[in-house]
This record gives sequence, structure tokens and C-alpha cells, in this order.
Amino acid sequence: MSRKSHEKRIAEQRAALRARRKEFLFDLFCGPGQTPGAPKGHEGLVAQPGAAAPEFALMAYGPDTIEERPLAHVNDLDTYLGKYPVVWLNIDGLGSADVVRVLGERFGLHRLALEDVLNPPQRPKAETFPGHVFAIARMLSCEAELSSEQLSLFVGEGYVITFQEQPGGDVFNSVRERIRAAKGKIRKAGPDYLAYALLDAVVDAYFPVLENYAERVEELELRILTKPDKTLMGDLHNLRRDLVGLRRSVWPLRDALAALVRDDATVFLPETRLFLRDCQDHAVQVIDLIESYRELTAALAEVHLESVNNRMNEVMKVLTIIATIFMPLSFIASLYGMNFNYKSSPWNMPELEWFYGYPFALGLMAVVAGGLLWLFRRKGWLGGE
Repeated sequence: MSRKSHEKRIAEQRAALRARRKEFLFDLFCGPGQTPGAPKGHEGLVAQPGAAAPEFALMAYGPDTIEERPLAHVNDLDTYLGKYPVVWLNIDGLGSADVVRVLGERFGLHRLALEDVLNPPQRPKAETFPGHVFAIARMLSCEAELSSEQLSLFVGEGYVITFQEQPGGDVFNSVRERIRAAKGKIRKAGPDYLAYALLDAVVDAYFPVLENYAERVEELELRILTKPDKTLMGDLHNLRRDLVGLRRSVWPLRDALAALVRDDATVFLPETRLFLRDCQDHAVQVIDLIESYRELTAALAEVHLESVNNRMNEVMKVLTIIATIFMPLSFIASLYGMNFNYKSSPWNMPELEWFYGYPFALGLMAVVAGGLLWLFRRKGWLGGE
């Protein structure tokens, strides 16, 4: 390659690097998914490719009335706003940026929060904006394997809006049943209490997941003590990885709940913040359980490695004893295998002409082997003290 060609290639690489740096800085300050010159309002929102189409479910209620139905379009929500003290719109699927944009314009939701809705996974958090509060949590389930789904929640005057990544089930059935049956104070309280109930349901759903992992820990402990195999270390690693994922989901949620409890300027009333403090305590309990299981998993891995090392040491000890016993026997056999002619010298193995020479050699080997076994036994190297 000539010098001019080399310099031209370096210049092209530098130009490409500057373009990538410019694109990165634009995404950082103006938001991902936009192009230079794109509008900086809600019009710049972009849904992720492959996201599920949205499905709308409405629950509007007051102390004496309740209405529950699916919605064909998000614009149908205007019929219920103001008619009921609390309107809960649940959206399953993030495949339409237009839906998020319309809701953002209708309720004055902050654009940064809407971007977090459309770009999961986000770190669990709680943020206060003028007129509304935005929170993100992780909904967990553990059937065949651990699965996680982002929940985005907006709560403001008279409304609660929740976004879920995928349709097909959530952890809010208990909240829906309480609303339908008017159990407790949920029908008499405002949207802030409904938001608390939803976050509390998310945290409570962590406990069945942790019970599943507690059973896995007990099973692995039993396998280590009874029938360890080659797959055991991989199972321990998978368990520890899942526990790390659980910790990442719950630890920031605890901080988010603490921020809602401390923030006096939010839409949460003082009596509701007392319930949020209880929800925060549950999150702390979940974190304590996760940390306990992580430590126990690490201890089980150490026990497994120690048991493997102990078994290896036992095998090496037996093999060393066998080799030590056969060393003098090999010496005796090699000594009598030299076959020096005793007729040439009286010192050349007269035992070769003995009548009991062969039994004598075998007996000598047996005495040496038995003596060594007795010595190893007496020293505690074989069969304990």
C-alpha cells in the first residue's frame, strides 16, 4: 500500500469516527430513534421493532360504581375521565408509538418518561413531574425459567396508566378482584392508592418466585451431599445468575419506593405514603432473602469444590499407598530377577538353588506388604486412627 493510499484510508476512518461520535451525542441529548432536525416533542417517539400490538383494558370506579371493559381505541378513554373518581387504563403491548404519543399529549406526560416506556428494559425508578408521577418496576415470573417484564406506571389527578411489554397475564388479578368486590379501602381511595396497590402487587409477586428458588437451593444442597455429578456446578452457576437478575430488579425498586415515601410534593397523599412505606419494607425483605440465597449458593459452591477436592485427595492417598506398598515388592522381584550364576561366585544368589527359594521370595513380599499396611494403619493414614 502506497503512502497516499494509507493516508486516505486513515482520513476516511477518522471521518467515520467523527460521524459516529456526532450520532452518539445527538442520541444522548435529543433521545434515541430521532434524526437531526426531527421534532423534539412527542412526535419523535419510536416503538421498538417486533413489539406487540397494544391492547386496552379499562377499569373506572368510585365508592358505589364500577365499569370494566376493553377499549377499541385510546381515544375512547375521554368518555370515562371525569365521570369516575379513578380511571385505570392498562395497555398490554408497546408496538404503537402513536398510542403513547396520544396519551402523552392528553395527560401532559413528560417526553423522557414516554421514551423510557417505549425502550425497555429500563432500570426500576420513580420520578416526579409536574402533575404526575412516573414509576418503572419489573414484573417477575418463574415457571420453566425466570422471566422479567417491564411495568411502566403513570399516576395523576383521577387516572392511573400502566404499560406492559406483552399481553397474556400479569400480577394484578388480586387488585382487580379487590376493586370488583369493593374489599378494603381501594374503592373509596384515589388513584394514588391504586398506584400503591399495583406496586405492592408487583413486590408481593416476588415472594412466590423466591420460594421457587428456595426449593432449588435445597435440591442442590441435597445433591451435593448425596449424589454430586458433573452438571452440579453448572446448575449452581445458573442459580446464582438468576439471583443476580432478581437483585437487579428489586434493589433499585426499593430506592424508588423510598423516594416516593420521602417526596412530599408528589400526588401521593400522606396516608398513602404510609402504605408505600410498608411496600418498601416488603421490598427490603425480598432483598434480604435474595442476599441470603446468594450467600448460600456461594457456600454450596465452596462445599461442592471442597468435597471434590476431598474425594480427589482420598483417591490420591489410596493410589499413593498402593504405589508405596509395591515399591519394595518391585525391588525384591527385580533383585531376584537379575539371575547371577551362583556357580561363578558363592555370593551370586545362592537362593536360586534353594528348594523353598520361590516361597521364600513370596513370603518376604507378603511380610513387607503386611508390615507397611500395619505401619500405615498405625499412623492413621489408612482407615482412620
